[in-house]
Amino acid sequence: MSDVLCCGTAIDADPANSEVEFGRSAEGFQVARVGDSAFAMLPAQDARHYLATGWRIARPVAQWRRSDFYGYSGELENEAAFRAKVLDHAEHQREKRALGRREVHSRVQTPWGVSQGATVYTEGVESHSTAGHGGFKLSAERNEHVHPLLRAIDGWYEEDCAWAIVTITFPDLFSSFERRCAERSVKDSWPDAWETIFGVVLGPGESYEKDRRAFHEAHADDWIVVSAIASGHHEGFVECVATPGGRRGAGTEERRFLVPADEYAVGRFGFVIDPSRKAVYGGPSSFIGWQRGASRS
Repeated sequence: MSDVLCCGTAIDADPANSEVEFGRSAEGFQVARVGDSAFAMLPAQDARHYLATGWRIARPVAQWRRSDFYGYSGELENEAAFRAKVLDHAEHQREKRALGRREVHSRVQTPWGVSQGATVYTEGVESHSTAGHGGFKLSAERNEHVHPLLRAIDGWYEEDCAWAIVTITFPDLFSSFERRCAERSVKDSWPDAWETIFGVVLGPGESYEKDRRAFHEAHADDWIVVSAIASGHHEGFVECVATPGGRRGAGTEERRFLVPADEYAVGRFGFVIDPSRKAVYGGPSSFIGWQRGASRS
């Protein structure tokens, strides 16, 4: 599993975090170095900022430039958030070293191709990398410890989401940062399993999947946009194709609507059309599939 900054400090060398170096770049933005990892708080549009990452920049931080950074790790609210992200990463690296993981040669066949190397967390818990993907392999004995609601029969757990299942099953093998990320991932992806395993009920905002279900239940009969394009026939409007509940597939009724561009802000789960404010549109279309006719509902 590769290291990522998925969960949420200047150059002042902090004695408690001696491997962390903070400062300002040659172009005046906040930067930090943690070992070989480089971080920057780069400006975006609308006075926003985002976290950028780089690797092994040999020059002093005061000479770093925007072109040294190529990774993107999400938006940042302010400098305090930037510092917190960097210190999270530093804490993660310290704890990882203390865990004593071992890198070993491997040519094991994985579900994603031949392994190009493995990290041994402990006996029976290995993480494999391939040319395109990777994930954990648990021995049969270790796999029995995974809750049945989350257990993969073959013992393979891919690195995008399922790695979190291994982490919550064997928390002592992972850093605090990894455990926080894993908790978030399992709550978001498998809320029913989380609630069963830990005997809790996740409320609104605590699970992406649970919130998605609630949204679609609340709007099961509403018109939800499934396709949108800037209108080439009505300047300042977005042409939208919507279906009941956002459903797709053969036989699903579709309707077109024109929405002012400054109103078209898609939420987490889609844009809901209010028919009392927006009439069905039957005019010329900017969608290729609609250009030969008007409404096909």
